[in-house]
Amino acid sequence: MDTSNPAAFANGESLRLYVGRKVRVVVQVIQSDEGSLIGKSTDDHQLVIKGSPPTQPLTKYVEVIGIADSNQSVLADIITNFGDNFDPQNYNQLCQLANGEYKHLFI
Repeated sequence: MDTSNPAAFANGESLRLYVGRKVRVVVQVIQSDEGSLIGKSTDDHQLVIKGSPPTQPLTKYVEVIGIADSNQSVLADIITNFGDNFDPQNYNQLCQLANGEYKHLFI
């Protein structure tokens, strides 16, 4: 595992803290077109994911690892299907912990 450039756990609210840096977000896919997708973050922010989606069909929830290029968009390096049955509130709580008082526990 390469820990030299870890991806920060982010939701829609915390994405602004990481503009220009590597992040990982989970979104509910709302719309997918060639070259981008629109998704709802785990804290109900609308995000634009830029980059070619995977060749296989997308599930309802996907994890995106890439560079936050604004407070509402990510330039995707990796898009991973997370299935259709995912609890966004658990992931949102993880993001709050990873960006709050327990930040030191995360890489």
